Amino acid sequence: MMSSSFNVFRVGISFVVVCIFYKSAVDSLPELSPQKYFSTLQSGKASLAYFCQADSPSTSIFLEELNKAVKPLQDYGISVAKVNCVKEEASRYCGKEKDLMKAYLFRGNILLREFPTDTLFDVNAIIAHVLFALLFNEVKYVTTLEGLQNIENALKGKANIAFAYVRAIGTPGTSEHRAVMESAFVYGTTYQFVLTTETALLGSIGTEDVEYAHLYFFHCKPVLDLTQQCRRTLMEQPLTTLNIYQFIKSMEAPLLTEVAEDPQQVSTVHLQLGLPLVFIVSQQATYEADRRTAEWVAWRLLGKAGVLLLLRDSLEVDIPQQANVVFKREEGMPVEYLVLHDIDLVISHVENNMYTEEIREDEDDDIEGPDMDTLGIEDDEVAETVYRDKKRQLPLELTVELTEETFNGTVTASDSIVLFYAGWQAVSMAFLQSYIDLAIKLKGTSTMLLARVNCADWSDVCTKQNVTEFPAVKMYKEGENPVSYAGMLGTEDLLKFIQLNRISCPVNITSVQEAEEYLHGELYKDLISHSRVSVLGLFSPTMTTAKENFTEAGKYLKGYVITGIYSEEDVSILSNKYTATLPTLLLARHKEDKVESIPLANTHAQDIIQIITNSLLETFPEITVENLPTYLRLQKPLLTLFSDGNINPQYKKAILTLIKEKHLDSLTPCWLNLKNTPVGRRILQAYFDALPPLPVLVVVNLHSGGQVFAFPSDQAVTEQNLLLWLEKLEAGLESPITILPAQEWKPPLPAYNFLRMMDAAAFQHSSRKGPECMEDTGVQENDQEQHEDKPAIRKEPTETLRIKHWNRSLSVTSSCPFLRPSEAFCLPPKWL
Repeated sequence: MMSSSFNVFRVGISFVVVCIFYKSAVDSLPELSPQKYFSTLQSGKASLAYFCQADSPSTSIFLEELNKAVKPLQDYGISVAKVNCVKEEASRYCGKEKDLMKAYLFRGNILLREFPTDTLFDVNAIIAHVLFALLFNEVKYVTTLEGLQNIENALKGKANIAFAYVRAIGTPGTSEHRAVMESAFVYGTTYQFVLTTETALLGSIGTEDVEYAHLYFFHCKPVLDLTQQCRRTLMEQPLTTLNIYQFIKSMEAPLLTEVAEDPQQVSTVHLQLGLPLVFIVSQQATYEADRRTAEWVAWRLLGKAGVLLLLRDSLEVDIPQQANVVFKREEGMPVEYLVLHDIDLVISHVENNMYTEEIREDEDDDIEGPDMDTLGIEDDEVAETVYRDKKRQLPLELTVELTEETFNGTVTASDSIVLFYAGWQAVSMAFLQSYIDLAIKLKGTSTMLLARVNCADWSDVCTKQNVTEFPAVKMYKEGENPVSYAGMLGTEDLLKFIQLNRISCPVNITSVQEAEEYLHGELYKDLISHSRVSVLGLFSPTMTTAKENFTEAGKYLKGYVITGIYSEEDVSILSNKYTATLPTLLLARHKEDKVESIPLANTHAQDIIQIITNSLLETFPEITVENLPTYLRLQKPLLTLFSDGNINPQYKKAILTLIKEKHLDSLTPCWLNLKNTPVGRRILQAYFDALPPLPVLVVVNLHSGGQVFAFPSDQAVTEQNLLLWLEKLEAGLESPITILPAQEWKPPLPAYNFLRMMDAAAFQHSSRKGPECMEDTGVQENDQEQHEDKPAIRKEPTETLRIKHWNRSLSVTSSCPFLRPSEAFCLPPKWL
């Protein structure tokens, strides 16, 4: 157990990392000279120093991971500083090359320990190594069963033990090691933490599964007889800091509590930790036997549920006479009254109803061979997230659940937004949470009714509304055809769609003054936050066809951008002011506070839609998972500046100048912040043999040839240098650094199309039934006639509901660098 003297030791630590010089955006590290750094070291003052010497190779990856460790280490009283080695100040930590590849742990001016930097390969390893070194005398490391038994015997009657097994210390898997060390730092004064990496030791205490980390709680404090073994409780969840915290808190809770009140009103710490409650119903005649049973159940369910002894004779509420067990799944849910005459049945009922993440067995059984890491990414993260959050109670009462009987009456009585979803499908359930969040935002502020239809229960309703894939959202307004929402499936995008649909577009502007107010964002101030661009079409009164085309485009874009139209006799006042030739579009960019004009002579509705859609795009955007597909649709090579943080203002100014002068019209200029989109590192690794120093500017021709060109790293990104380089590219005088392969990047395994399998099975079944097939065909023909006025989505029957395409439903799918347009920037969530 951690001694009290260590409380002083804990805050008196300096952690010094001596490494090579690298200019990166590690802004959170204060920079000091060696003399200044050592002058600030004091007894009781913690410090993490990084020594850098010029003219050495780069260790950018280590710097990045060290920077991530700054805040967590500061939370443990270990601050961080970057020390720049200079010739004028001598220090042995700025010396030989081999010394520059080590990390040094200090307390004040005293060196405690040194580590090779290649063992500190990520933030988890850094924190795990540092805390393990600090807690070396407090966290006992054992390699034999005898050593574990000696600690156990020494603590009987004194303290409990947290015994952890991790596969390795400071190597892959250190997230588990870090979690144990962080827990030891917090609970080390209360419990004795013991650590091992020996599989034989784990097997000797009865655990055969050594592929994963384990944590046991040894109940030694109540044991007074040295010959008696301490009870052991296994934590069955993965070793994370949060899981360990919840597990230890459940160990601190009373083993058994007696209550004499309504189970519905009872609340304990177990419910707060997400664990259910089990009430063993007792009466006065069998109290002693019931209490022994309850204690036995409590030990079996320790860490899984809270167990209480419910005294029936003292209750003011009635409990069914036959019920001997009451089960309370979570706060606010109705309790279950059960008749279970066997302890094993009680245990089974709890284990079958409690929430656990059981992914290990599937990974062991299904993943074998060299492709194991790739196949692990193939798992459905959306389904896993929905399963993980299934205990979260959504306030579904904020939306109206529609049925076949109530649908038509509801959507015709009031303006409505309707979500069509399937209760069994992960994407639907994930979006349902966003939909409820939207309802919370709009509560009491909108007259729009939010409703939902579960297509798994009411497939006929979804079929009649021509819903062929889900989740789907439609807006219903009196006197108008339903409008389908086609944006990203998220709360903010759907909120924007609803708010912008409050006005009927295009807005009919009636005066020059009103037009000016419209262009300057004063006419619809409350909507400007949802539309960064307002579009105004200017036409003379006689331009009937042009006005009709613009009106058609405005209606099509309703809900995505604000459009207005002005065609009065004095329209020339506006056209002259903005130097525009009628017919024309005026684009008011509210953020930049400027208005630009685009001529519309002989422009059809579809072309106007494309012009307006392109105007919504930023001229120099930050590429994200959500917006990349939009910019790929422009079918232009990408001029991308990769940066580890915000971009250099001079670089941005140079690129924006070239954009303004129309030199980059054939490209899509953009930038990618690796801090916001870490998968950019994998993208760069696909372009270069190793991660290059940042920032780096590249041109990627994704749509033709797959060539990747890199701006010379020895040149500054200026207008002149960039323009000369682009001219060389156009003239074919530059060689690509790599050529991306032409094949598509598909998931390692094909997806199961269960609906197609069911269709095939149904066809085989019906083909054996002979004449009945003609009857089925007739039904389909009638159905097609009934819906022939609606656009055909595909050839399959409309009754067969399909899952919404992933590029609309999710911003993240599988694993691939952005190499070709067809891949649509697939990213696993763990990289974001």
